[in-house]
Amino acid sequence: MLVSSLLTSLGINLGLCILFFMLYSILKKQPGNFEVYAPRLLAEGKSKKISHFNLERLLPSPGWVRRAWQPSEEELLSSSGLDTVVFMRIFIFRLWLHFCSVYIVTVWVCYLLYYEYKYISLKRIAYFYSSKPQPHQFTILVHSIPVSAGSSVGDTVENFFTEYYPSTYLSNVVVRRTNRLRGLINDAKKLYKKLDRLQSEPNQPKLKRGCCFGLFGEKVDLVDQYEKKLEGLEENVRLEQSEVSLAGEDVRAAFVSFKSRYDAAIAFHLQQSINPTQWVAEQAPEPHDVYWPFFSSSFMRRWISKLLVIVAFILLTILFLIPVVIVQGLTNLNQLETWLPFLKSILTLTIVSEVITGYLPSLILQLFLKAVPPIMEFFSSIQGYMALSDIEKSACNKVLWFTIWNVFFANVLSGSALYLINIILDPKNIPAKLAVAVPAQASFFIAYVVTSGWTGVSSELFRVIPFICSLIRKPFVKSEDDDIEVPSIPYHKEIPKILFFGLLGITYFFLAPLILPFLLVYLCLGYIIFRNQFLNVYAPKYETAGKFWPIVHNSMIFSLVLMHAIAIGIFTVKKLSIASTLIFPLPVLTLLFNEYCRKRFLPIFIAYSAESLIKRDRQDQNEPSMDEFFHELVTAYQDPALAPIQYSSNRDSLTSPLISSEV
Repeated sequence: MLVSSLLTSLGINLGLCILFFMLYSILKKQPGNFEVYAPRLLAEGKSKKISHFNLERLLPSPGWVRRAWQPSEEELLSSSGLDTVVFMRIFIFRLWLHFCSVYIVTVWVCYLLYYEYKYISLKRIAYFYSSKPQPHQFTILVHSIPVSAGSSVGDTVENFFTEYYPSTYLSNVVVRRTNRLRGLINDAKKLYKKLDRLQSEPNQPKLKRGCCFGLFGEKVDLVDQYEKKLEGLEENVRLEQSEVSLAGEDVRAAFVSFKSRYDAAIAFHLQQSINPTQWVAEQAPEPHDVYWPFFSSSFMRRWISKLLVIVAFILLTILFLIPVVIVQGLTNLNQLETWLPFLKSILTLTIVSEVITGYLPSLILQLFLKAVPPIMEFFSSIQGYMALSDIEKSACNKVLWFTIWNVFFANVLSGSALYLINIILDPKNIPAKLAVAVPAQASFFIAYVVTSGWTGVSSELFRVIPFICSLIRKPFVKSEDDDIEVPSIPYHKEIPKILFFGLLGITYFFLAPLILPFLLVYLCLGYIIFRNQFLNVYAPKYETAGKFWPIVHNSMIFSLVLMHAIAIGIFTVKKLSIASTLIFPLPVLTLLFNEYCRKRFLPIFIAYSAESLIKRDRQDQNEPSMDEFFHELVTAYQDPALAPIQYSSNRDSLTSPLISSEV
């Protein structure tokens, strides 16, 4: 037994040695001690058998790559024939088609991004020059105001800016807590709608018994009863407005207005206090863009709010993996049969398997994703933003990255034997694993484009969901106003969807080009349908002058870098080392291009230049309407909850609060 084991061991070792010598001889591309290494060279007399041992021949060398690369195609044709040339051209066409397409698409996308960034930047500046004077151009929002004992927020703001900006300061409006007041106003609006409906519809009963849900008691006149309740609510609103105006509910924040745009910009960019957490200034939104319900009173509270939102966002992203895993189980019938073995006989039916693996997963995922935009909007609203537009931009970013992670990465990686945890723990293998996993999910994303893209944009034309919701709500909400409320487009919902489809197009154009016609149909439908919606359905709620474009630019840059990573992985898996090596400069160049765009164009979207502000201020110096504008600017940022209301027919002194809220 021992001898047999030794012989076996020697045989294995001898075989390994022979294999070792053969491999290194191949690397050297030179004949070694065995004629089988290069039989053709030996047959042609170009190499001779060498019997002596040469250690140098056993050392690896890249020289064979150079010698294999040097011969021209004509030399290869003369030595090996046309079939060999055709065979090698196949490799060249796989290689160069994908390689060149990655370069061409990258250059083309970068060119388009540069052109669009430049075009929109010029449009933003032109819009600034052509628009009428706006209150937010002359105003900043200051919060975290330090107030000493015995002093009010209004007096503190007045003293501070009168001292440090004596020639440019115009006025201020202190922000006050009006949550309870808003509740009273909403109650008054609802009661007014009931009264208006009762008076406008002749078939509505005007008399009602006063006890036991109208079954017993003396009959009362509902119109008179509603009028008295409405007068009482208006009186309470008037008293509450007066109490709020006494500075007892001040938030340590104020809108501070200046006499020119340039002066407001200087105050915005300068640090106002030695302590950077006090007198924090930011650009004021448009008056109708202010988000009044939430005003953080301190720097620490805003910071804690952002931290809590980040934690909640991460938890939601992790929990959303549960429906993703369920959806991917539907796309993989083998996994589904493992989870639910009693369905094996049903799943073998062709129709059932096609429906389950084709359309059902993307449809289920789409239903889950419907709840994401409202949740992200809620997260952004408690994050401390003072403008509706800032809330929507923040929600847009959250929805976009949530969609990229949970719809693209989670589906791709979980669809490939749930590689998610392994990839997180081993990030160096991400390109190679993406190269295997991404193409496998092409059919799923094609179905996703059809169910989410085509169906979604088509339903937008008919507004099916709002129509169904109104039909369901109308019988139960009798106090709804019959007047049509003009909606505004939810940018935080639509922009991430378009950008995600752009990511699919960029990453799949050389993996599964079949997805491109489906994306083209979606983009064409979306273009014409949304043009119609903007012209005939939607009304803008605010104006950011193109501030959503940097989100689009960053998303496209990320899509390009992701495509480069997948291309490197694919060329590596297919043993095309030259192609994968030549792709490496692309992500670096793309990121450098992004950095250039960030330096060149992004500042235009953050704040206007001194050149633009001074030029515009000089244009307005000779305008006779500027005096009236400055007069209105003093009260432009007054909280709407402090404005007088009049719903009842009693037109006495209730039309104004007891104490004026103007500062």
